[in-house]
Amino acid sequence: MTGQDWIEKDFYSALGVPKDADDAAVKKAYRKLARRYHPDQNPGDAAAEAKFKEIGEAYAVLSDAEQRQQYDAVRAMAGGGARFAAGPGGGGNGFEDVFGSMFGGGGAGPNVRYQQYPQGGAGGGGFEDILSSMLGGQGGQGGFRSGGRRAGFTTPQKGADVAAETTLPFRTAVEGATVEFTVDGRKVKTKIPAGVNDGSKLRIRGKGRPGSGGGDAGDLVVTVHVAPHPVFTLDGANLRMSVPVTFAEVALGTTVEVPTLDGHTVRLKVPAGTPSGRVLRVKGRGVKTAKAQGDLLVTVQVTVPQKLSKKAKEALEAFAAESDHEDVRAGLAQRAAE
Repeated sequence: MTGQDWIEKDFYSALGVPKDADDAAVKKAYRKLARRYHPDQNPGDAAAEAKFKEIGEAYAVLSDAEQRQQYDAVRAMAGGGARFAAGPGGGGNGFEDVFGSMFGGGGAGPNVRYQQYPQGGAGGGGFEDILSSMLGGQGGQGGFRSGGRRAGFTTPQKGADVAAETTLPFRTAVEGATVEFTVDGRKVKTKIPAGVNDGSKLRIRGKGRPGSGGGDAGDLVVTVHVAPHPVFTLDGANLRMSVPVTFAEVALGTTVEVPTLDGHTVRLKVPAGTPSGRVLRVKGRGVKTAKAQGDLLVTVQVTVPQKLSKKAKEALEAFAAESDHEDVRAGLAQRAAE
């Protein structure tokens, strides 16, 4: 960015803030506009891309106290942004008139010339070098300088995201935990919410790598793995488990005791005729999160004895003889042929 750009461009207007806006107001205005005109939000929109660049230029200068002071001084000297140009004849404070009066020229008009030479050319510095020396900087390469630092434009860039993984014991995943990570030598602590499921990804804002040019830091993206439990599994805020029952229990109906994760038991009624695989719900015995209280979902699993005594076998044979001989596979072949 050249010194002429500083004269021509109104950075305050670009961000929509007054000239006396404080740093917080400047940053807030920039973030709002950057979200609105970011190329990712406006793919293929050349006007939005140009606006995004414009507000980035403005923020790069106004967010730096030293550059902002220089910018204000240059703009004030230029009368608020009019381009320096030599007027054709008397009157009209052009480039030569302004600088002529500053250096004792007495308003010499077009008779006084200040040539801008290419960088490294003969004859010393040009327009930007003169302004730089007036503002206490150093002349030389690359436009305005202060303390040897280029007051150029750098587009604010968000820092890179950092990926991390952690494996939690099942009970810890249910109850929540605080986990510590090391990111580029920094210790980062984050809270894992209660009820996080295996494979969940958590995004911790601003804990990734630092941004550049005034951009925000990246994020820390944590993939959570949950160690398996011998009885329970997580399903959102619900806990799931299977409970084995006998054929006689589901045929006649029964009440069984099932364990809960907190170490207690609850009595669960299994209605007569309950088929294997049916899910029965115990309200409020799942995971307690900030938003909900889950349930315990119990799957009824009918077990088949591997070995029968003589009396048990005789009893089953008698049961089979007394049954209504309903064909439980009726229509199966027909459905398979559809």
